[in-house]
Amino acid sequence: MPKSEVTPNSPNVNKSVSAKPSSVELHIPIKILSSETATGSNTPSGNIHFREQKGDFQRLRTMMNSLLIVLFFALPFISIDGRQAILLDISQQQFFFFGITLWPQDFTLLAWIFIAAAFGLFFITVFWGRVWCGYLCPQTAWTFIYVWIETRIEGSSNKRKQLDKASWSGSKIGKRSTKHLLWGLAALLTGCGFISYFIPARELYIDILTGNASFWVTSWVWFFAICTYLNAGWMREQMCLHCCPYSRFQAVMFDANTKTVTYDAQRGESRGPRKRKQETNLRESNLGDCVDCNLCVEVCPTGIDIRNGLQYECINCGACVDACNETMLKFDYKPNLIGYMSENDLKGVNYSYWRSPRFLGYGAAVVIMLIVIGLDLNSRSEIQLNVIRDRQSLYRETADNKIENTYQLKIRNKTQDTKQYQLAVDSEMPFSLIADPIITLAAGEQVDYPVTVLADKDAIPSGRKMIQFSVTDVKQPSQQVSQETGFFSP
Repeated sequence: MPKSEVTPNSPNVNKSVSAKPSSVELHIPIKILSSETATGSNTPSGNIHFREQKGDFQRLRTMMNSLLIVLFFALPFISIDGRQAILLDISQQQFFFFGITLWPQDFTLLAWIFIAAAFGLFFITVFWGRVWCGYLCPQTAWTFIYVWIETRIEGSSNKRKQLDKASWSGSKIGKRSTKHLLWGLAALLTGCGFISYFIPARELYIDILTGNASFWVTSWVWFFAICTYLNAGWMREQMCLHCCPYSRFQAVMFDANTKTVTYDAQRGESRGPRKRKQETNLRESNLGDCVDCNLCVEVCPTGIDIRNGLQYECINCGACVDACNETMLKFDYKPNLIGYMSENDLKGVNYSYWRSPRFLGYGAAVVIMLIVIGLDLNSRSEIQLNVIRDRQSLYRETADNKIENTYQLKIRNKTQDTKQYQLAVDSEMPFSLIADPIITLAAGEQVDYPVTVLADKDAIPSGRKMIQFSVTDVKQPSQQVSQETGFFSP
């Protein structure tokens, strides 16, 4: 037979698959289906037009994506004590998170949070594979939004493929113009939503709509709008296939117990078309449960054939699971020919996650990071104090036989309320503070406060002695910060 006549549905191919399932089943379909995928889901332009699919997992994905998008746009409009709940104010170097004010020196806390989130992602990956990509990844959420807009304007996947192939006409120009206009509006709204985490949201949207935003604010909004337009509108699956680092290393976290979107080849092969509810013994006719409808390929956002085995391109969105279960229902077959299954599930092996080294390792890492975050939050002070000695002289002798040292105290109120603080100098020796011991600071204010420490020359030994400055909140004595420094005498 000439090479051009060999197709996945060709009788010769099916015979070879049944004759040698261990080698040909995995080798020949991969070569043939890779070209089939290109013509089945793609267009000559290279775009993947996947079909819309309904089902349990798609409802779950839609709900999770919708929740993500609603939170993305709504969080900047939530106010706590008259201030935006989440605001990264770079100009003032203040970061507000639901009533907590973080400063640059508190960045270690953010680092611990990101590390804990990473280990949490790895921990989930051990159980459910790449479900983050399929259900919560912003790239997936915005891609499905853009595809939803495209489907409303241009029609189903087949109609979109036909429109790609059609010559330019008034109808095609109108549909494409409308689609890209709506894509652009969605991108611009996304750009505003992102920048609203850095600039007060209520001011930003008004300034952008009225054209009163500054050059840099406008530039950043358009920058993220263009990125959204390109990523979700044009690149789509290319971001998942070639740009996302997670797709490259997530498989190393899998083990035999990880549930991923999997095709049950033992049950499905050899695949082939047949009539619905066909009254025949499929095994005697050398047919498995797979009817080779190719729907699992047509609904896949990355355009792969899950029947070829585990592939890093799979984002575990479950679209092929819903499509296959819909087909199995029509043919009165058992569901989950494609489903969330592990290697041990396919083998019928019982297992316990408690014996998995990855489960124990990533779980312990998450717990440790949460403990570190709790300790960091508990030790975090609302007052910042830096003590700087006078560099002009070590000490000064007064006419009444006293020694004085001068210091500059940098005190910052890290809260969003006006505070009164009491200054004190602590030492085993008789030192006195020459300065007003009560200082008032506004919210977020920092002052350079000069103070002088005085001691009798005869009451202290010569050389360097250690003293300690303390700053205490008058109304909340538990909020106190201190720092040691040296006191010099002849």
